[in-house]
Amino acid sequence: MAMDPGDAFRWDGELTLTRHDPETGATFVIRVDSIRHGRAAGGTRAAHYPSLTDALADAARLADAMTLKMAVSNLPMGGGKSVIALPVPRKDIDTRAWDRILRLHAENIDRLNGIYWTGPDVNTNSADMDIVGDTTGFVFGRSVGRGGAGSSAVNTAVGVFEAMKATARFGGMGGIEGLTVLIQGLGAVGGHLATMAAEAGARLLVADVDSDRIAWAQRFGCNPVPIQQVTTTPCDIFAPCAMGAVVDRAVARRLSASAVVGAANNILADAEAGSVLRDREILYAPDFVSNAGGALHLVGREVLGWDDETVASYTEAIGQTLTLVYQISAADGVPTDVAARTLARKRADAPEPLAR
Repeated sequence: MAMDPGDAFRWDGELTLTRHDPETGATFVIRVDSIRHGRAAGGTRAAHYPSLTDALADAARLADAMTLKMAVSNLPMGGGKSVIALPVPRKDIDTRAWDRILRLHAENIDRLNGIYWTGPDVNTNSADMDIVGDTTGFVFGRSVGRGGAGSSAVNTAVGVFEAMKATARFGGMGGIEGLTVLIQGLGAVGGHLATMAAEAGARLLVADVDSDRIAWAQRFGCNPVPIQQVTTTPCDIFAPCAMGAVVDRAVARRLSASAVVGAANNILADAEAGSVLRDREILYAPDFVSNAGGALHLVGREVLGWDDETVASYTEAIGQTLTLVYQISAADGVPTDVAARTLARKRADAPEPLAR
């Protein structure tokens, strides 16, 4: 369920840390949503926000989603999130300032003394986590050479692809071969997802603000779609893989897709959007279910000591979890995002191993 920005200060999570750095103009927000089932974990997102209220609200939404993701995936951790509100877009931050921002962020994390662990997210990567790791040990996703599990992007994409396959089966579309899949955002996750969908025989439509990414996708047969037309272009599966809040109630009413399955966090911009999608018989794969492959990669490897085979088996089970969400939605007559929250609460109260 989406949060109105006005709710940023009425959040019911456990802890909020904020800090401003006058030298770089960056403002740091860490929100710990829940430590009921273990120390909180969630990535570090760096972005330019219109206001501190917007940054606080985004961090709260993302932290809540991480709590749900950990619970529905039966991972023994709680949810949290870091947001670094930049004074300008990330591409305009020079190396020296970025290094200072990361080190200050690491200091903030360290002050929480293990209540919250972070990892890569939008505009941060394993190299950044190496720098964070120079100051604090409470970090996931460092490079393999620095003792971490490396990027979680590939496994996130694998999980979303499993969710696509499960959605196609449940929705009576058959397999991915021959389906029209529209991927919005060809970053680390979206790019891998595009490759997998193309290899499976899908007809790929792609949208991105980066012309180089579009040119890369066109080399293996993807057809570009203007960004402003992603929600009105007919397709079988719409896959938002950039920022969240893509589908609000108005978009849900005009969306020309049979299903929504993406890697972006908080795809639904408001609570009514899920109901509109259900009424229109558009299957929505709740993002905290479909994009859990990243958490399985990082927590599985760095906390639980899983090997490649174990990570792969739990990631494949994302499709089974999503099918269960669809079944609960159909049986209870509720939107799929409500059904997914119901399943997350059930698993949090009585955790069971995922099917292997």
